[in-house]
Amino acid sequence: MASALDALGAVAAGALGLLMGSFANVVVWRLPRRESIVAPPSACPACGARVRWHDNVPVLSWLALGGRCRDCASPIAWRYPFVEALCGLLFLLAWEMYPAQPGRAVLAAAFLWFLLVLTFIDLDTMRLPNPVVGAMAGIGAAAAVASQFGPVRLAPLVGPAAGPLAEPLAGAAAGALIGAGSSLLIALAYSAVRKVEGFGMGDVKLLGAMGLFLGPYVLIAFFAGSFLGSAWAVYSMSSRGMRAKDTLPFGPFLAGAGVLALTVGPPLADWYLGLAGAV
Repeated sequence: MASALDALGAVAAGALGLLMGSFANVVVWRLPRRESIVAPPSACPACGARVRWHDNVPVLSWLALGGRCRDCASPIAWRYPFVEALCGLLFLLAWEMYPAQPGRAVLAAAFLWFLLVLTFIDLDTMRLPNPVVGAMAGIGAAAAVASQFGPVRLAPLVGPAAGPLAEPLAGAAAGALIGAGSSLLIALAYSAVRKVEGFGMGDVKLLGAMGLFLGPYVLIAFFAGSFLGSAWAVYSMSSRGMRAKDTLPFGPFLAGAGVLALTVGPPLADWYLGLAGAV
């Protein structure tokens, strides 16, 4: 019976993820253009025809239509079903991490959804919009408060099992301060030495918001994201003609590192500290 319920929960999580992936596409497209994310209904950007409800089923409709608009046959970007499918997998990941803790599974799914949205907005616009980062931070902070004074532990999603930072509010506050503070210091130092911005304030705010969900393990996201971003910059300069003064969207690397910190943060930190002889 338990295995059947687990399977049903996984299917429901994946299906909800597909639907939220469709909504993520709406937010990624409309928010940077200052358009409502609620109305009007979705329409073809080429001909303006409204998308019928049966043509708006995540992934399946795109496949059934051959990746083209039903009315004008204009191509529909592959990114739409990709985002939907990826969101489905992320929600399934959240469920698999916390199958016996539905509250934490929902919070983890929300965390991953925000990272997904911010990734694609940053790729498109080189910006991390304050409304999205602020909403993410608000949910993380509310979850920490509810965890501190309510019967169920929700946030941070990862954190110390003992000590003062094991308290939800302390762990979330420490994560926010560590995430925003460490990145802000690096940004200021880089700007002072190189006289150019190497770490945007949007990235600083994002790390602060991520800290509310990850607690002190946000440091893993910071360092891993910095490593991934630097490695990609070196590759781009050597193979793709990128110049040192060119800007690079850093949000996607922080988002990927945030998933890493969420899934394997504690064992990764223990491994590193053991390697360094600190434990």
